[in-house]
Amino acid sequence: MMLLKSTSQKWLGLLGLCLSFLFLLCASIVFGYTNTTWQMAFESFVSYDGSNEHIVLQTVRLPRALIASAVGACLAVAGVLMQTLTKNPLASPGVFGINAGAGFAVVVAVAVFNVSSLQAYTWIAFLGAGIAAFGVYMIGSFGREGLTPMKLTLAGAAIAAMFSSLTQGLLVLNETALEQVLFWLAGSVAGRKLDSLIAVLPYISVGLLLAFFLSSKLNLLSMGEDVAKGLGLKVGFIKLFSALCVILLAGGAVAVSGPIGFVGIVIPHIARSLIGINHKWVIPFSALLGAILLLLADISSRYIMMPEEVPVGVMTAVIGTPFFIYIARRGFNAK
Repeated sequence: MMLLKSTSQKWLGLLGLCLSFLFLLCASIVFGYTNTTWQMAFESFVSYDGSNEHIVLQTVRLPRALIASAVGACLAVAGVLMQTLTKNPLASPGVFGINAGAGFAVVVAVAVFNVSSLQAYTWIAFLGAGIAAFGVYMIGSFGREGLTPMKLTLAGAAIAAMFSSLTQGLLVLNETALEQVLFWLAGSVAGRKLDSLIAVLPYISVGLLLAFFLSSKLNLLSMGEDVAKGLGLKVGFIKLFSALCVILLAGGAVAVSGPIGFVGIVIPHIARSLIGINHKWVIPFSALLGAILLLLADISSRYIMMPEEVPVGVMTAVIGTPFFIYIARRGFNAK
């Protein structure tokens, strides 16, 4: 990809991404199994008449498009933070055990407490994601050296493996729970209500604002901890606030849509290939690219097996797996 070097090029690139995002947001509202047009979509906002098409546009597709946009942006920015914190190009929110913790919490709620409300899943998943991430941070902080990228990665892998094993064990013992949460565990924005997004919107908004605020500090941190400390950066606090951002962003995204993979891995690399390593640009570019990717994946998921839909988490896996292999091989060959 062409690197945007000058500030004017970067602003034009950001504008282009904004326009692409808005187009795909509208396309997500218009396209689907129910036959609707751009004119119908416009009329549903200016002169709603209660027809079947207007109901679908307003109550099904609009929330779905907004949720996909928010989830994609949050996962992408969380991926940027994770890769900077761990200095691992393959790091993503899953490294913190967030997906596994959220999934386990939902499965426990269904299997043990018979919870069946999708709205309840949102808060339960958020709680599980927060507990998992807090556990990873605490375990990674033990020892004389404190929190290091390697310890953080290993602690995250251990917590994720533990929660995944417990989740699978519960689902094997309770087939009813498997039927209820399988679609959620696959990762999907279909059937989600706008209330679910509104419930976590304050948290993900704080996470995004905090990520933008930390961007200049992350530039120093990416130069190495010794250099950052020499320049007066309080590395421990920056790591703590960055971890809090990941919890808010990835936890909120997983709570609404279920675990969706690869967005947090793929998008930061695409953003850096466009505008370099300056986090003041990487973070907004990643947010827009993440929203665009998930909107594209969601629109595609409606047509692969029409009239059935493929969970958007499956589509991101199809898109992200080849890229994941490419990054892994490139990293290996570089050594």
